[in-house]
Amino acid sequence: MTDAGVTTRRREATRQKLLDAAAQVFAEVGLDAASVEAICEAAGFTRGAFYSNFETKDELFLELAGRVARERVDAVRGRVAELERDGDLRDVPADPIRIVQSVLDTSANDRLGVLLMSEIRIHALRNPDLATAYLQQEQEMADSVVQIIADIGRAGTLRFRMPPEQCARLFLTVWEGTSVRAVMAGASDDEMCRRTNEELARLAQLVVEPPV
Repeated sequence: MTDAGVTTRRREATRQKLLDAAAQVFAEVGLDAASVEAICEAAGFTRGAFYSNFETKDELFLELAGRVARERVDAVRGRVAELERDGDLRDVPADPIRIVQSVLDTSANDRLGVLLMSEIRIHALRNPDLATAYLQQEQEMADSVVQIIADIGRAGTLRFRMPPEQCARLFLTVWEGTSVRAVMAGASDDEMCRRTNEELARLAQLVVEPPV
């Protein structure tokens, strides 16, 4: 590998460490309270390393938001592909919401992830560029859930009371809302998952037609 290649890899590794550290700092104290010094300390770098990679804290935050969005969408898409390979979308289970739960549970449904996404959502309300990125990520998440619901519906065993797009929006709203409330209540990651699954199951009873 050339010297230029080594330098590029080191620079990218530095950026990733700064992003990882910023994710924790932003999630714990928020964007406004997070200092460049705190991020550098968490990453084990100097301010010089920070400013050689990012011009401002806001620039880092925008890149981090994009990375979080890609990870969430990639997790959902990967899980959908896995379910399709295993035939779970062809052989509809007695409890179809299990499929939706298993997909959503892969998407960073932990305290750090919920805190970080909540921080991103707050700042998306004030920042048009961040709002555009957030809404795009949200739509891609919804599209992935729509695919699952549509595939279950095409199997013919189950019928939904509303179009897949509306079902997906309801599932995502309940999933995210329950996760946020669980974090506020100090629940563990396992408890958060349990509460989310219970709420999704209740919603499924409302949107799935009972067997004839």
